[in-house]
Amino acid sequence: MSKTEQRPYIGGQAVIEGVMMRSPRSFSIVVRRRAGVLVVRERPISGGPKSWLAWPLVRGCTALVEAVKLGAEALRFSSKLYEEDMLAAEAAAPKGGALSTLALPMALLATGDPEPSAPKPAEAHDGGSRAFSYLMIAIAIAFFVALPQAAAAWSSRLFGWHLDVRSPPFQALTGAFKIAIVVGYLLLIRRIPEIRRVFQYHGAEHKTISTYEAGEPLTVENARSKSTLHPRCGTTFLVMVALVSIFVFSAIAPLLPRFDLGAVVDNVTLFVLKLPFLPVIAAVTFEIQRLLARHCTRGALRALLWPGFLVQKITTIEPSDDQLEVALASLQATLWRERAGSAAPAQVVNRMFADFATLSADPGYVAAA
Repeated sequence: MSKTEQRPYIGGQAVIEGVMMRSPRSFSIVVRRRAGVLVVRERPISGGPKSWLAWPLVRGCTALVEAVKLGAEALRFSSKLYEEDMLAAEAAAPKGGALSTLALPMALLATGDPEPSAPKPAEAHDGGSRAFSYLMIAIAIAFFVALPQAAAAWSSRLFGWHLDVRSPPFQALTGAFKIAIVVGYLLLIRRIPEIRRVFQYHGAEHKTISTYEAGEPLTVENARSKSTLHPRCGTTFLVMVALVSIFVFSAIAPLLPRFDLGAVVDNVTLFVLKLPFLPVIAAVTFEIQRLLARHCTRGALRALLWPGFLVQKITTIEPSDDQLEVALASLQATLWRERAGSAAPAQVVNRMFADFATLSADPGYVAAA
């Protein structure tokens, strides 16, 4: 693809032993199996005509919902292959431990790109992916609303501050706990070997997208020199949500109805009343991150990205060359459909390659790269 051509937007996400990439037309997952082969699953996605769903603020909510759905689908696919490999090796697939129901959804939230290429997939999600999406939403609410508010209320009583739950100081305290809880949990799950490898693939995904955005050939050598940090990242989004929520709830909490039925009831009531505002916070954060990623990547304004970059140092780890190959393969598979256009099959494409060199030599993927 020449530099004069319009290059399609690419988003991505790390999964278990693999990387998902997506473009305006394509959604691909590449996973390296235990035997070393690369499994490619690629299918079309269609955004449909632009409408009110593409309006500022509105687009943030729809984009995040679809990003969670696509991410859940990719994670379920990689989990299935991982468990098959573990069983084939006569080792039980991990349950309730390394790949726990809490660690994986949080890893997905932290490693995904909150801005998908297209607002609507062409293929319906299966029931398992939908259930996993609901689990992720529930965990996000727990980590970003329930636990921080409970911690702030407990601290207020413990230290004798007796803060009004609707006051700006209480909301600031809640925001501080949001960041502390998220960072602490990410540091905890980073110690799990399987999640640590997911974070390595997260670094590989960032390096690959940076190589693509620089207009360089998609090779391991070019990707190796790139940074593992990227302004358009789910980790940065999580940090910004916590910061934006402080300002939003400090403004609206004093205006919410007060029932004066005791501290516990007041806290539960405030939690329930906050829920309808979560889409607003997500939409505002989406627009802020979109703006920063486009206009603050160089010069003094880059300092605005550093809170997110600091936490990305937890969720991105320097990848091996083998992991870079997987990310590069996923991007090549995604760009293949962008090149092929209407000539590409309308159904899911499942392929297997012995190694990265074999995939890169494929005529379709060579043209894409």
